[in-house]
Amino acid sequence: MTDQFSRIKQAIMVAPENKDFTSRGIPPLYYAGSDVRINLIAQAPGKRAQDQRMFWNDRSGVRLRNWLGVSWDEFYHSGKIAIMPMDFYYPGKGRSGDLPPRKYFAAKWHPQLLQLMPHIQLTILVGAYAAHAYLHLPKKVKQTTIVEHYRQYLPDYLPIIHPSPRNQAWVKHYPWFEKELMPDLRQRVRQIMDG
Repeated sequence: MTDQFSRIKQAIMVAPENKDFTSRGIPPLYYAGSDVRINLIAQAPGKRAQDQRMFWNDRSGVRLRNWLGVSWDEFYHSGKIAIMPMDFYYPGKGRSGDLPPRKYFAAKWHPQLLQLMPHIQLTILVGAYAAHAYLHLPKKVKQTTIVEHYRQYLPDYLPIIHPSPRNQAWVKHYPWFEKELMPDLRQRVRQIMDG
């Protein structure tokens, strides 16, 4: 099984669309493994994550682990949490933040990795790109609406907003997120992690 994961990683690195990253010594940033039980899908690594070769090692990551109710060690070393962004490389800077993940990337590489992770019990969709792609929703459906109606996507998917500090105002504006969704999320994650 490890050989299969390695083959996919090598294929990602030698793919023409990723050649520029590979030539600069930048590996794809994700985690997938045969013992995974929870799949975390977000947008794409930021510049800092790519430079450090470490995802979620910032304030957003601290907030995310708090929302999930998992420790640093569980998040990075349990082998139970896959980190599969919609793009495994930093897409670059745009006018109002990071550029979106490349549209074709997840469609090309996610299915190959997911096939090797048959024990996933919950996929957490972090942010609009992941939610729209995996729930097959049109872009006109707002992220707030998706997250507010998270129960309709259970038990397989649970959409949440991005834990960026920029979304603190959103969390305060929609108290149901902390009162209803977050306890539900933590309970589900803990049950899976301890199961």
